[in-house]
Amino acid sequence: LMHLLRMGAVVIEGDRVRPAGEEQLSRALAEASKLRRALEAVERGESVEPDVVKLLKRRKLVAVRRIVKVLVEPTELARKMAAEGRIVGAKVITALTPGIIMSGEWRGAIFKKYDLSVPPPRLYPGRKHPYLEFLDMIRELLVAMGFEEMKGPHVELEFWNFDVLFQAQDHPAREIHDTFFLSRPQSGRVRDPSLLERVKAVHEYGGDTGSRGWRYKWDPSKALRLVLRTQTTAVSARTLYERGEGEYRCFALDRVFRPESLDAKHSMEFYQLEGIIVGRRVTLKHLLGFFHELARELGLGPVKVKPAYFPFTEPSVEGFIRHEKLGWMEVFPGGMFRPEVLRPLGIRECNVAAWGIGIDRIAMAVLGIDDIRLLFSQDLGFIREWRPPLWW
Repeated sequence: LMHLLRMGAVVIEGDRVRPAGEEQLSRALAEASKLRRALEAVERGESVEPDVVKLLKRRKLVAVRRIVKVLVEPTELARKMAAEGRIVGAKVITALTPGIIMSGEWRGAIFKKYDLSVPPPRLYPGRKHPYLEFLDMIRELLVAMGFEEMKGPHVELEFWNFDVLFQAQDHPAREIHDTFFLSRPQSGRVRDPSLLERVKAVHEYGGDTGSRGWRYKWDPSKALRLVLRTQTTAVSARTLYERGEGEYRCFALDRVFRPESLDAKHSMEFYQLEGIIVGRRVTLKHLLGFFHELARELGLGPVKVKPAYFPFTEPSVEGFIRHEKLGWMEVFPGGMFRPEVLRPLGIRECNVAAWGIGIDRIAMAVLGIDDIRLLFSQDLGFIREWRPPLWW
């Protein structure tokens, strides 16, 4: 199109392209055909007119390489000596073996010169993908910090993904443009009816938390719809319900799903690092300390924190790290679970610090890449040549 525009063969009017004239269009198409024939000739190794070569170079369609060929042929004397049998082919030894040494064959033999400047062929043994290595390193780091790993299903009830987390049923994040819904089956069930009733009470009028709730009619049928989980916080909710009061630390490192448009910073499927610290004396400072410690262990530099809002935590914060190319990235969202979340789950005496970290963005900073799509790259060159940081 740019070629046709430069040749004056077409005109752009709004979102349409129309010919400027039959003569101009024919001339431009003839020029394009000439260039195509020239490229085909170059590919076949045939000669091309110098002015056409200049045009191809100017449009960066070809690159010029100079190749020097040296042709060697025997003299008449050499041919005569070869015909008389006075010139015979010499045996060149490329590898010295014990047999050659023992037989004495090496005497008078010609050995191929060994060029130390030529690099040997590189061998690439099998290895894990760099991103999987990074995730395994994160798991080992958290276990060393005293955390246990928790697991949960990818297909989740809205109840665990949203309702238990005190996220109102009319919240925009629960609409189809932010959540993947299952078409078959469409719904599931919760085995504990009393848990449903406690969550319903919290949503409608606050239950026994002292809150006013969201003051609407809670719909259990909506809570039982099946979705691809949008956050691993659902795993934390399940763990709190199963384990109850106590002193423990847990994390989940798994995939979540959202209808995002794929670009350098966003993906519709990504990993999230979820975690909870449960205890009677746990406060927000423990959460902030964890963020700074994790950033230090990963070599991410300073963490910048500011207040934030999430439906299920209060107070809430967002922590930022600086990427050398992408600038400040929000990677440490978290806060203290609200009573509206904890009371229905049976947690009354303990506080819970919680976070849901965008581990993919941290991986981009650690692995030194600026495009989230490279985390799942199948480029063998990238996978083979990547080296972990020295502190890994």
